[in-house]
Amino acid sequence: MTLEQIFIAANGLALLGWILLAFAPRWRLTHALVVSGGASLLLAALYLALFVIHLDQQPAGIGSLQDVADAFSRPAIALIAWVHFLAFDLFIGAWEVRDAQSRGVPHLALLPCLFMTFMLGPIGLLLYFAVRLVLGRDPARR
Repeated sequence: MTLEQIFIAANGLALLGWILLAFAPRWRLTHALVVSGGASLLLAALYLALFVIHLDQQPAGIGSLQDVADAFSRPAIALIAWVHFLAFDLFIGAWEVRDAQSRGVPHLALLPCLFMTFMLGPIGLLLYFAVRLVLGRDPARR
């Protein structure tokens, strides 16, 4: 597979995961593939494989912003970084769904958080914690 084909496949898997989290959060398949962390683990395995295959292209250092910019100017390194984002953001989205369900946060209130986590990772996580603070309950007090 080319780097472009891997990019398309990784994006497709992540997008499928996000769609399932948003529109079918309680479906068994969603739990099996996404809420369980399975899709994130597949992306993590892809990340590991790409990292090992392209070990010779790894940056010599990341001690400065310029070093990071230089590293990301290489397509293989940019793809590795992108798969990193996909795996972790999807994992956080799955956690948000699990946590919201356990705390009784309405799914409609969770949707903007999921969208923001999908698009802007940490901002979505911050939004989820704000929503959880207002709408959530302590799961130990069922």
